[in-house]
Amino acid sequence: MTIAKLSELGITHLPDHTELPESDGTFVKNFQEHPQSTLLTDSVQSVLQQIHPDKQYCIGQDCGIYWRLTEPPERGASAPDWFYVPNVAPMLNGQFRRSYVLWQEYVAPLIVLEFASGNGSQERDNTPITGKFWVYEQAIRVPFYGIYEFSKAAVEVYHLVDGRYQQLTANERGHYEISLMGVELGIWQGEYGNTTAPWLRWWDAQGNLLLTGEEKSQLLTSQLEQEQQKNQRLAERLRQLGINADEV
Repeated sequence: MTIAKLSELGITHLPDHTELPESDGTFVKNFQEHPQSTLLTDSVQSVLQQIHPDKQYCIGQDCGIYWRLTEPPERGASAPDWFYVPNVAPMLNGQFRRSYVLWQEYVAPLIVLEFASGNGSQERDNTPITGKFWVYEQAIRVPFYGIYEFSKAAVEVYHLVDGRYQQLTANERGHYEISLMGVELGIWQGEYGNTTAPWLRWWDAQGNLLLTGEEKSQLLTSQLEQEQQKNQRLAERLRQLGINADEV
């Protein structure tokens, strides 16, 4: 909507994130979506901190992205289950964002991810103005768009090339390269929290799984325990040989 059209409607300014609804009030979540989003955010933080030593980036989880002004306002927003925006402040004017408003921020997300509870038809809807696929491709112009289908434990990833989405092909590891982040995206079967299931996860460019903070702590603990056991076995062997370990 142009400034001239806004003036005709008596609108004197564009609303910001504090003036727009942060929810349409519907219940559309399932029990996997919250831990899935948390897993993605936790494990990718180390990469984003390397990309942004100035800490200028933000991550949204089930937050609205406003791309047009309409009535009611919620119709002008799409709410990805997970998205990352580079080169923006983590907070806006000292406030946590209620939503991400493109005409206020200008920088589009680099990647959006949708977790499809059904067959993915809504996430692939290319209907102009209303379809999610169309909005991300043509309106917001997000460089990478991923659709994760829980029921199939499968993910599709699209890359914006010359204004149109092209579906990416998985590499030899079965992952999809998100080149602008230097990471790969794919499916990992394992336990997260108290649930063993297929999870959408990140790997680095060499194919190493990006670990959460808890996984890193568990790995360090395991390595320390192994080192202690190694030292104990060595001390016992030396004792059997009549050698004082302190003298070695």
